[in-house]
Amino acid sequence: MMKGMVLGQPVPAQLLGELRDSSDLQGSPERLRERLRSEGYVYLKGALDAQRVRAARSEVFARLASVGELLEPAEAGIFSGLSRRVELQADLGGFWQSVSEGPRLRALTHGPEMKALMSSLLGQTARAHDYMFLRAGVRGRATGLHFDYPFFTRAHDQGYTTWTPLGDVPIEQGPLALVEGSQQFKDLIEPMMGFDVARDTDRKATLSQDAVSLARERGTRLLTRNFEAGDMVIFGMYTLHGSLENYCPLNRVRLSCDVRWQPEALPLDTRYFGNPPTGTTGAGYAELAGAKPLTQPWHVR
Repeated sequence: MMKGMVLGQPVPAQLLGELRDSSDLQGSPERLRERLRSEGYVYLKGALDAQRVRAARSEVFARLASVGELLEPAEAGIFSGLSRRVELQADLGGFWQSVSEGPRLRALTHGPEMKALMSSLLGQTARAHDYMFLRAGVRGRATGLHFDYPFFTRAHDQGYTTWTPLGDVPIEQGPLALVEGSQQFKDLIEPMMGFDVARDTDRKATLSQDAVSLARERGTRLLTRNFEAGDMVIFGMYTLHGSLENYCPLNRVRLSCDVRWQPEALPLDTRYFGNPPTGTTGAGYAELAGAKPLTQPWHVR
């Protein structure tokens, strides 16, 4: 039985469900697209080469170990409770950009395997944002519920998030959780239309309601699972999601990344392309939670 945590408390069993595996539809792109439309997401078990995933994981963890944030061997991903990142890296944004642009990581997230998969799903040539959200979450951390709409729809709303666990990410490490049926929550979606988080700074992109309270109130579930290397989840701008809390007793760091994809023919939001991309607010990689040492508080972005 899966046991998820939110705000330090177990998620009631009736409010927790397992993501439906759609890997059997990979050979039928039209059926996969329909699954994405009807359920708000597709989970693809073993869609990516597990060896490439583990190579990316090792590359990132080696960089975190180099600033004292992981114990050796770095591959185990055990948080040290310490950090020398500020001491060793004068430019924290530049450091995180270099980690996020590591060759093994990019071979996974922006390589031909992922491009072919997303192009097949979209039914046309797909293009990835250059700007990546790489997340390393220590024990006690979680990402609040939010839609991706306020962040990535300045040019259009035909963007799709690929969430990739970098290695095995069991539920105790606080993986992605989607709110079942949330793509149909019109009372939350309609007031959000036109909201741009970088322009409408008087509004918050995260929901004030916690995930368990929302699921209970709406009679729905939080969907997640014990992820393995090679798995991935794809969802659009209108699916409510966040992460569960990392409560791993061994203090393993949850490592995952989000990349946004879109049809190549559509206009580009230039904030997320180029070198360096300016990011949502203009601060580049420095604006991301990942740019902070693992010893510092972690917020939604």
